[in-house]
Amino acid sequence: MGTAATSLPPASGLAATWWSPKPQVGNTHPGATSPLGMVSACAYSGAYPTGYGRYAKSTEGVPEEMLESLQASGFTHFQQSGTGAIRKYYNYVRVTPMVQPLDDLGEAWPLQDETAAAGYYAATLDTGIRCELTVGEKTAVHRYTFPASSSARLVLDLSCGGLAIEHGRTVPLRAHVESLGHGRAQGTVVMEGVPLSVYVEVHSPNWRQMLWYDRRLVEGGTRLDFDSIRQTTLRPFGLLFMGRALAGQAVEVRLGFSLRGCDQARENLRRECGEGEQSFDDVRTRTSARWADHLDRVRVDGGTPARRTVLTTALYHSLIKPCFGDDESPFWPASGPFAFDVCTMWDIYKTQIPLMMAITPDRAADLLESLIRVCEEEGNFPIGYRMARGADRFFRQASALAHTALADGHAAGIGDLDWSWALVHMEADLRRLYGEDFFEHGVAYPISHTLDLAYAHQCTARIARALGDKRLADELEARSRLWVNAFDSSTGLLRDSEFYEGGKWNYSFRLLHDMRARITMAGGDDAFVAMLDAFFGFGAGPVTQPGPRPSPTTMAAGYALNRFEGLNNEPDMEAPWAYHYAGRPDRTAELVNAALTWQFGTGAGGLPGNDDSGGLSSWYVWASLGLFPVAGQSLFLVNTPAFSRAALRVAGGEFVIETTGHRDTPIGADGAETTPPTQYVQSATLNGRPCETTHISAADVYRGGVLHVELGPEPSPWGRSARPPSLSDCRPEATRA
Repeated sequence: MGTAATSLPPASGLAATWWSPKPQVGNTHPGATSPLGMVSACAYSGAYPTGYGRYAKSTEGVPEEMLESLQASGFTHFQQSGTGAIRKYYNYVRVTPMVQPLDDLGEAWPLQDETAAAGYYAATLDTGIRCELTVGEKTAVHRYTFPASSSARLVLDLSCGGLAIEHGRTVPLRAHVESLGHGRAQGTVVMEGVPLSVYVEVHSPNWRQMLWYDRRLVEGGTRLDFDSIRQTTLRPFGLLFMGRALAGQAVEVRLGFSLRGCDQARENLRRECGEGEQSFDDVRTRTSARWADHLDRVRVDGGTPARRTVLTTALYHSLIKPCFGDDESPFWPASGPFAFDVCTMWDIYKTQIPLMMAITPDRAADLLESLIRVCEEEGNFPIGYRMARGADRFFRQASALAHTALADGHAAGIGDLDWSWALVHMEADLRRLYGEDFFEHGVAYPISHTLDLAYAHQCTARIARALGDKRLADELEARSRLWVNAFDSSTGLLRDSEFYEGGKWNYSFRLLHDMRARITMAGGDDAFVAMLDAFFGFGAGPVTQPGPRPSPTTMAAGYALNRFEGLNNEPDMEAPWAYHYAGRPDRTAELVNAALTWQFGTGAGGLPGNDDSGGLSSWYVWASLGLFPVAGQSLFLVNTPAFSRAALRVAGGEFVIETTGHRDTPIGADGAETTPPTQYVQSATLNGRPCETTHISAADVYRGGVLHVELGPEPSPWGRSARPPSLSDCRPEATRA
C-alpha cells in the first residue's frame, strides 16, 4: 500500500473540494523491515525516492514514470519510508544474484511474482532466480534459489548508494573491503560521513570468492583500500562468490551491519543469526513474531475487511521509522540508544511519536534520550536526523519540535531520563537559530516558526514548573503568549509570510496551547467556525487536481483556493479537530469520516500522498480510533470511532474504546464499499463516569480503562459547551508584545 501512484475512487462530497499539491504517491516500499529496527532490505531499481518502484523525482502532481515496469538490478539495504525529498536515499550494499558475466552488473531485470509480508520480501528475476529477503534488527539474510548454471554468481557492490536519478547518487568518501576466505568477508564504507560496516557470510560450498574492482576480478587479492574517493575517481568495487549451481539450489547470504566497525558488525550477525550455516527461516520467524506482537497492540472489531486491512497496514507503516541502533552511534562513543531516520519531525511529532508513547513507550523513551544526546553532542535538538554527518537538519521546515515530545514524555513518566539536564538543553535550544529572532523581537520569520517557538516555550514551561523552577516557568510561559504576534488581528489569520508547502490558511488552524484566545482573536466561535468551514470546503464545488508536470499557473491557482490539502500533505492535518475548541465536534466527525472514506484504500495506490515516515499512517490509526493526540499538551480529543470497538495495549494494561449505535460502512451490490453516513457522538463515559468534555487526559489512556461512546445519526449537544483546556482559561488573556 502506497508503493504506486495514488489510485482511489473519485471523491465525492466534502472530500472532492480538497486540493492535493504534493506528489500523489505514498512513496513506501514493500521491502523487509523489523519494528523500529536499523536495517531494511528491498529490490533496487534506483527509482525515486526509496530506490524501489518506477517513478522519477517528483515534487508536485501525479508522479512521472521513470521505468515502464518493475525491475531490479539487485537488492539493497537501508531505505526511506514514505518520504518526499530527503537529499540522499541510502540503498547501500547491493547484492545481485547473476547467471551472467560480471560485465553485466548494473543491468536491471523485470520483477515477477512479488510477495511481501511483515519482515519478508520475495520476487523472481527474469533470469529465473528466486530471491527472498528477511531482516533482523541489525542484520539481513538473503536466500537465492538458482536455475541450473555452470557459472552462478553472487555479487556484492559496496560502492553503491543513492538513486539512479540526476544528482541522486551517493559517493563513498573512503572504504576498505577484505576477503577473509571460507565464505566470509567484511568491509567499511564511509557514506555521507558515516562509517557503515558490514560482515558477510555466504554459504556456498565449493564456490570461489574474489574481490573485484571496476567490473574486473582482482585475482589473488584479499583487500582493497580507498583512502580518498571523489565523484570523478569512483569506480564500482566489491566482492564476488562464483560457482556451479544445480537447479533449485539455494544460497544464503548473511549480513551483519554496524556503524561502529566490522567487529561489532560480526557480533551483531552472531547474536541474531547464530553459528549455523542456515538462518533465513529462523530470522524470518523471529521478525514475524516481533511484528505480530507490535501489530497486536492495536486491535479492532467491526468494520469491513478493507478498513481493517488499511488500519493494520497503517499501523505497520507507523512502526518502521525511526530506526534504532542501540550502542551504534558513530559520532560519540557512549553506549545507549541511537535513533536516526527521524526524517519528517514536522509531521511525526503530531501523530507518530504520540502513537509510540502509547503502544511502544520503551522505544519512545529511547527516542527522547537519543534526541537529548544529539543536542548535547551537536548543540541543537534536530528537526530531522538521518544516518548522515553534517548540518542537514531541515531547520527551514520548523523549529523546536522535540520540545513537544519531551513535554509529553515527562508528563507520562516514561523512561528514566535526567529531566533537570533535559530542561537545560530545552531552554538553551529555544534561543538558537530562529529562536534568536523570537527571543529578541517576539517574532520569527517564516511566521510559522513563531508558532513553533511559542509552543515550545509552553512545553518547556510545563517541565520547569513540574520540576519546581517557578521563575523559569513563568518566564517561559510569558514568552509562550507571544504566539499572537504571528497573527493579523484584522483577519484572524496568520500574517503574510513564506510557508513551507502551503499557505497561511494551512497553518492558521493548528492546535495551539491557547485556542480560547485564538478563537477570540478570530471574532468568536461563529466567526472561527465560518473560517474553518470555508477552509474545509463546506458548500464549495469539486476541484480539479493537478496532473503530471503541473504548470506554475495550475499550482498557483490551487494554492489560491486557500483550501485544506486533505491528507495529501501534512501541515494542516490536525486542523479538523480545531472545531472541538469552538464547540462543533460534529464538524470534526464529518471531516474525518470523509477523509477515512475517500483518501485511503487497499492496493499499491492506496495512499493520498507521501506517508512521510509514518506521519500520515499514524494519523489514520488515531482517526480510526476516534482519538487525536494534541502533541505537547498530554491530552486526546475524542471523536467518532471508525470501528465498533478498539483496544490499545498500553503501559497500564488495555485502553478500550467501545461504542453503541455504531454502523459499519455499507457494502453495495457489487461488493464494494459505499459512502458511509457520518455518525456523531451523543454521549460518552470514561470508566463508567459521564464524560461531558471532548477531551481526555493522556494519563487516562496510558493507565488503561474504557471509553464508551454512544453514536447517533444526527449532531447532539455533546461537546458544545465544555471545551478542551487553553492557557488563558485561568490566566490573563494573551496580549501582543
